Amino acid sequence: MVIPPPPAALAPRRSIAPPLVALFLIAFGFLPIINWIPGGHEAPWYAVMVSGWISGSSIALGAGVVLAILSRRIGVLWHDGAADRLVHSWRDHPSRATIAIVLVAAASYIVVALHVFGGRPLFIDELTQVVQAQIFAHGMLAQPMAPHPEFFSSMLVADGGGRHFSQFPAGGPLMLLPGVLLGAPWITGPLYAAIAVLAFSIFARTEEPRPGVALGATLLFAFAPFTLFMSGTQMNHVPTLMWILIGIAALTRATRSDVPRPWLAFLSGFAFACAATIRPVDGFAFALPAGAWYLSRALRNRAHWRDAIAAAIGVAIPLAALLWANHETTGSALLFGYELLWGKSHSLGFHPAPFGMVHTPARGVELINGYLLQLQTYLFESPIPSLVPAIGTMLLTRKLEALDRYLIASAALLLGLYFAYWHDGAYLGPRFVYLLVPVFALYTARFFPLLRERFGSGLPYRTAVYSALCAVLIAATTLVPLRAQQYENLQITMRWDADAAAAASRVDHALVFVRESWGAQIIARMWALGIPRSETEHLYRSIDACTLDLRLDTLEASGVRGMAAYDRLHPLLADSALITKSPFSPDSSERYRPGLRYSPRCAERIDADRAGFTLLMPLLISRGGDNVYAQDLGARDSLLLSEYPKRPVYLLRPPTA
Repeated sequence: MVIPPPPAALAPRRSIAPPLVALFLIAFGFLPIINWIPGGHEAPWYAVMVSGWISGSSIALGAGVVLAILSRRIGVLWHDGAADRLVHSWRDHPSRATIAIVLVAAASYIVVALHVFGGRPLFIDELTQVVQAQIFAHGMLAQPMAPHPEFFSSMLVADGGGRHFSQFPAGGPLMLLPGVLLGAPWITGPLYAAIAVLAFSIFARTEEPRPGVALGATLLFAFAPFTLFMSGTQMNHVPTLMWILIGIAALTRATRSDVPRPWLAFLSGFAFACAATIRPVDGFAFALPAGAWYLSRALRNRAHWRDAIAAAIGVAIPLAALLWANHETTGSALLFGYELLWGKSHSLGFHPAPFGMVHTPARGVELINGYLLQLQTYLFESPIPSLVPAIGTMLLTRKLEALDRYLIASAALLLGLYFAYWHDGAYLGPRFVYLLVPVFALYTARFFPLLRERFGSGLPYRTAVYSALCAVLIAATTLVPLRAQQYENLQITMRWDADAAAAASRVDHALVFVRESWGAQIIARMWALGIPRSETEHLYRSIDACTLDLRLDTLEASGVRGMAAYDRLHPLLADSALITKSPFSPDSSERYRPGLRYSPRCAERIDADRAGFTLLMPLLISRGGDNVYAQDLGARDSLLLSEYPKRPVYLLRPPTA
């Protein structure tokens, strides 16, 4: 008689990594750690979000349970293999099926770009990089600095050493260049996102043995609301993700072969480095584990040194171009524009940040917790928290394959790097973790086959399937349209078409002064004095606007500049503990010291704010009418009038507040 071995001997030994990943996602994706740490960031929306989870999940799960029970009695409700025809088409006609998905995705992204965001850059990062792309379009890395740069200055644009250029690494604006040359920068987001979907489908097919999972993951990534909305923008996260996915697709194909494939290795290294020329932290997070993978293969088999060397060469080429661009703009290959503008306080680490706060490990924990809490909503816009299926996949996974180890290592490194970064990246969702969308799409698609393997096609599996279908229906018919409507009403000022307005008013070849708020004028004047951006922010946020304005008059008259000007303003910080937001101006960034009586001139500034102001930055990318748009700085405008003596002069401001 043969005695079978115990079940534990048959099953592969379970890895400790998947449950640890699940535990991390549960802790940071569900618990309000951000509210438990005193004195830092907070999530006042947490209670509302939890209420939404409870009510939304109850509806979806309740409907799922009812349908699962009914499906046992009503045969038409359940058919094993209902998706087989679709999966077989994906498996048997890979090129045709993939192209169809990519084209539908691209069309969706174009609709979002034009109808949700109006085909315009709405966020300051987008605007700044379009400005730099326009400089590239003129065949220059940097534009000569204007004699009076304060009239054209922007928070994220460097004016120094006779050069005018964006603070961002050159790769991001370069990716916008084709759209700028075509007169349609908005097309770049949908185009690069569509290529990202293609690259994702290639690596999903390569690494996922179950065609249904590969298809589901591709669809989830392509049409996840976070992907959909971000792809309609001109944010640099979109081309960064495209290059990352090209790198992963080439990496997985190169590492699955026992024969060296140096061209694929070169492509992967090149793609990861291209991502780093756009967003260095993001590129590094995915390139370092890839390099470790190539190195470990080379150490096991000498033949694979060819792959490792080819990948290193691929990395070197874009990085060399980036370092050259840095040298030509900032004056040093290793000095990026944002460090030139903001100093070392902009860099990774735990130290005082540019806006005055101190970045600490506790604050880093708050930020990561906030990002993952937000991802629960923004990823799939589902009534069920978006990370639940991925957590389920980790709990049901016994062993991680090579690709899983790579993806988890890269995701962990990405989160670790942003844990050490001071800025809170929120726009259309937690944008700093946008690169994790394909990772969560893959693990979400794996959840249902794993659940079926563990429990069969009985009640638990059917409940999960029906609940997911209900969640998709609710998201598609209610939650996503509501989010689209919210975004359509976002940044109304940025959407104003200056070119059309100028043409309608027959304003051509004119000098147009743009009325910004009093606070924006104060900031521009401090920049003109050569006060660094971080010190300017600290002074502006901590000193009464009228007091600061009058002291700037003195400094401008005396010719004091740079850090000497900052030293003259620094004593005004003595009252910073008393400073509040201005109760008088619609610009809430302006500061006020309670009890201070404003001079007639300062009162006039407040009245001007109340009469209405707009933003200069969107007009800097205007091309119509050969008009020059400049910030209105009151009496200082005479400095610019002498620069453009033959142009008619206009003032641009809203008709009302």
